[in-house]
Amino acid sequence: MITSRQTRIRYLIVLMLFLASSFSYGDRVVLSIVGVALSKDLHLNALKLGYLLSAFSWAYVVMQLPAGSLLDRYGSKRVYGYSIVGWSICALAAGFVGYLPVAIAFGALFFLRLFSGAVQSPIFPGNGRIVAAWFPAAERGRASAIFNSSQYFALVFFGPLMGWLVTKRNWEACFWLGGVMSLLLSALWFRAVYSVKEHPRISQAEIEHIEVGGGLASMDSGTAKRASTLTWSGVKLLLSHRMLVGIYIGQYCITALTWFFLTWFPIYLSQARHMSMQKVGFLAALPAMCGVVGGILGGVVSDILLRKTKSATIARKTPIVAGMLCSLTMIGCNYTDSSTVVVALMALAFFGKGFGALGWTVISDVSPKNMIGLNGGLFNLIGNTAGITTPIIIGYIREKTGSFEMALVYVGFMALTAIISYLLIVGEIRRVEFTPEQLQGRAG
Repeated sequence: MITSRQTRIRYLIVLMLFLASSFSYGDRVVLSIVGVALSKDLHLNALKLGYLLSAFSWAYVVMQLPAGSLLDRYGSKRVYGYSIVGWSICALAAGFVGYLPVAIAFGALFFLRLFSGAVQSPIFPGNGRIVAAWFPAAERGRASAIFNSSQYFALVFFGPLMGWLVTKRNWEACFWLGGVMSLLLSALWFRAVYSVKEHPRISQAEIEHIEVGGGLASMDSGTAKRASTLTWSGVKLLLSHRMLVGIYIGQYCITALTWFFLTWFPIYLSQARHMSMQKVGFLAALPAMCGVVGGILGGVVSDILLRKTKSATIARKTPIVAGMLCSLTMIGCNYTDSSTVVVALMALAFFGKGFGALGWTVISDVSPKNMIGLNGGLFNLIGNTAGITTPIIIGYIREKTGSFEMALVYVGFMALTAIISYLLIVGEIRRVEFTPEQLQGRAG
């Protein structure tokens, strides 16, 4: 029932996106926190650990296009909610892998991480889709920045908690705790999240505010099953657009930074800087907190620039370029022996990564109105290919060189490439509108 009083339900919705995304990233980061202890128990070298760290992304990437299509067809609430339940079950099961014979434990854990990646594939396309529906264009930067900052908050919250737990108990307990917490979250999700016009506590004034500002408030309204948007001709149509291709490349590079921080960064502090895992959990949280601040601040700055300049190009590109320049400073860690300086440089790099992580805001701005789920899925597919390549490449570098120096150079190069892509390929940022002839070709 729509109420007549003024409401701000969209802020509750973005809070739910932040919580769900934080738990999703928490599930991804647990393996890196317990990686040292787990490697000893399962007898894994650096390269084999790299493959295990990448397992999540193999299925996550493959499932992006189907996930986007499922979101467009069945709506965000249902698909997203079932995703939370699915990864919770995977986490609980992963805690029992330690009781299996070593010969099959690696394969079992690899499979569970694959399956967890598959069921989590709708999360970020769903985030972009929900923000496009619930927020006017002038508020999308902040909204997207809030849920995107979850990747850093996951380290802030789960890093110390899991670092303490793996030290005091064992690595299996970390998976069990994450699974139970995520199951509780799924119950809250189904109770709190609705489409815009079906929310029982929203006011007509808020609906009008969303729609007048460019929000797609009618998305997911009604219970009828919609047609699937997943066709290869549709994918080809999206890939034929130069601006979108530039955004996809930029997202791959930015996501490479994300996966360094989510996978090898705690291990880097432990192995290269000789810190205990309990200390790693707390020290990793400090740069991650800077990422949270940078992420939210980047969205705020972007929205301010949009209001002042009326240009999405200036408003979105400026924080992205500035943030990636800050991230380049992590290479400076190769030239110091001071743990304090390392943490400070990583804090600046984390801040820059957060400040420039506006890819989902850009996707909400530019996606064709009837292909938001599919375009979000394709965007996330290409971006999270870095989740496969980055852990393996860094594991290979670590195994061959015995150090992390070239690994940091590689991650810094990804930040530089993101800058080049946004400045030289993307061009003007605007919503894509395909002609009827192009769409007819997609349908055919």
